[in-house]
Amino acid sequence: MKTGRSTAGDTKARILDATEKLFIEVGYEATSLRQVTSRAIVNLAAVNYHFRSKDIMMHAVLSRRLDPLNTQRLALLDACEARWPGDSIRCEHVMGALFVPALQMARDPAVGGPSFLRLLGRVYSDTSPFIQSYLLEHYAPVYGRFFDAFSRALPGLPRQELGWRLQFALKALAGVLACDDLVNLMPAFTQGRQMNDAHVLAQLSAMVLAALTVPAPGSDQQLALQAVFDLNESAQQASKSANDEPPEGSAQDDATRATAIAAATVGKAIRSARGVRNEGASRAAVTSVPVRAREPALSFPSNPLDDWMRMRSRT
Repeated sequence: MKTGRSTAGDTKARILDATEKLFIEVGYEATSLRQVTSRAIVNLAAVNYHFRSKDIMMHAVLSRRLDPLNTQRLALLDACEARWPGDSIRCEHVMGALFVPALQMARDPAVGGPSFLRLLGRVYSDTSPFIQSYLLEHYAPVYGRFFDAFSRALPGLPRQELGWRLQFALKALAGVLACDDLVNLMPAFTQGRQMNDAHVLAQLSAMVLAALTVPAPGSDQQLALQAVFDLNESAQQASKSANDEPPEGSAQDDATRATAIAAATVGKAIRSARGVRNEGASRAAVTSVPVRAREPALSFPSNPLDDWMRMRSRT
């Protein structure tokens, strides 16, 4: 016969497990207490008794998985820095300290299990204020340690450049991890080949390291993209002009007007492409080609680590 204490412990564990699975599937905002009680097979009074609120409950879910992960990551990073001091440390060493503990926890059902990588991906990619606040409180110091290690491994990359590249690469990887669990993710990376964990991690690291070490875009790339912006603008203007013109009385008039518009668009594209080719003699003097102000700037979801990076760059 179970004691009251063991029964209470089982109930609390079921609530945490149910909340974790729902968070992985739908994110923080879409996870409701009603869904949790249904999946954990408990009543709302039990949830209120153990956690008192959704935020406290979610904090417990994340802390039981991520606090041990962060402890292991920092300990392994300390060991790597002792083994490869100063600038002798490589990006692969830092990536290993970041992901080896996560892979180990994903293979151990007692501390994470197969869905652990999906949990990490969801945490990194969820943009709800609660998750952002949790990351800022629990992850910014850890991220700072790893950022300094990456800086030593890539001394030729300015810290501000390293910051946004690292954010982009890790967010992209988080999006992949959030979509699938370890059982389905590994075959996708191994492509049917037999690989140990070090080989799999090398596959993952290669994508991140490529984003960190790719050369900055040159003027040729900027000019080519500017030509595409110009081509798109001319096509939009031609389309708008066609829509603004009053309808003519015959189908022949419509066909003639459409042909003229198409010819004007193609002509603008040819002139734009020719202009790009003719820039060869003067490209050395070109320092930057600004994108037109009316083109919307690309942006990513807000993340507290971005804010932490901006504050760090000003200090």
